[in-house]
Amino acid sequence: MSRILRPSSIRSAVRQYATVSDAAVGGVKVAAIDAGQPTSSVTVVVKAGSRYETTPGVAHCLKNFAFKSTAQGSALKTIREAELYGGVLSSALSREHLFLSAEFLRGDEDHFLELLAAVLSSTKFSPHEYNELVLPTIQSDSMAAVQDPRILALDVAHQLAFRRGLGNSLFASAHSPVLAEQVRDYAHQAFAKSNLAVFGTGISTDALTKAVGSAFGSSSSASGSSLSGSATQYYGGEQRLPLDAHSSGAHPTMVIAFGSASAPTPELSVLSHLLGGTSGLKWAPGVSPLSLAADKIPGASAKAFALPYSDAGLFGVVISAPTSAGVKSLSTEVVGLIQGLQKEVKEDELKRAVAKARFEAASATETKDGLLTTVVPQIVGGKLKSLEDAFSGFSNVSTSSVAKAAEQLFKNKPTVVAVGDLHVLPYADELKL
Repeated sequence: MSRILRPSSIRSAVRQYATVSDAAVGGVKVAAIDAGQPTSSVTVVVKAGSRYETTPGVAHCLKNFAFKSTAQGSALKTIREAELYGGVLSSALSREHLFLSAEFLRGDEDHFLELLAAVLSSTKFSPHEYNELVLPTIQSDSMAAVQDPRILALDVAHQLAFRRGLGNSLFASAHSPVLAEQVRDYAHQAFAKSNLAVFGTGISTDALTKAVGSAFGSSSSASGSSLSGSATQYYGGEQRLPLDAHSSGAHPTMVIAFGSASAPTPELSVLSHLLGGTSGLKWAPGVSPLSLAADKIPGASAKAFALPYSDAGLFGVVISAPTSAGVKSLSTEVVGLIQGLQKEVKEDELKRAVAKARFEAASATETKDGLLTTVVPQIVGGKLKSLEDAFSGFSNVSTSSVAKAAEQLFKNKPTVVAVGDLHVLPYADELKL
């Protein structure tokens, strides 16, 4: 089917803040933000990340099965029609959610929502497509992850920290093959309407709700109960892995992390910015403690991270250097900096960290990926916070509250992952962790 786009179909708009509404399609939550841009995007958010999978790797397989043959036509038909509209289709996976996205010109939301509804309700999960199209992509993703020490170390860190649920790997393993029938069964549970939310940009919530009601109301997507997982527990532990022989140019890496099985607080984000590791100017060394430490070793880096989840959080540092000896030297200094957070934090350091955390929260609203990370948990909860609400959370952060949060976090067993020359890289107890 072809179509000539008319100038009237590209409408201008003023920025509107998102609200959440329930479309008349079994309680699917819908939210949108319209910033007046000439393009729109719609993402179906499915509560079907790796933490909920029923078979190891099945969530990764389902992500790569998106936009294959449906009752509406073949994968080729889906792609050709999307390109005729000038649209782009994509899928992504996190530990808690599966994202099915379409980006397109304003006014074409009806076509792309019907396409997304068909993916949810009538994907065929054909064995020949699974073997010929899906499996090669899965194998490529998994191989790339194994060859990237940073991705591998963070994935293993989650397994050590949480074991099951949030500890499930984002990648399917060649040692635990998944059958097409298992993917189909997982999709039937995952695509229940009560398990879905729809988020749009470049479109109003009212317009998106109407389009979702039209597209999803006629779909036959599952109406059963949503996937559920057990409450998260934090464990911690240590894992040491040799650097993959095929990882050409990859640097030895260590992850030193601490976690908690409770909802993340603003202090968690501020803690990561107190350590820093990212410069405010490209190609120039930063002035944060981690930046100054890494600058002593040519080619080294040390960056703090804070990963918030619905019922848990993981805070830590990723350390990398051209040699395992460099990682060893840097990790010793990093541990000292981490332990120093339990002491009283200086006011000027806290001010810098809070400003960085506020900027991170604000800049997340400027991109689709950032909005998904920020907004999705709130959509599922049924209420969106404004940027002012997010900023107000940082207003109560003080030097004493940060020190208390750090002390509580570091009481837990550390999570340590080393990837590189295991004869050189230190053990956790050698770092006095």
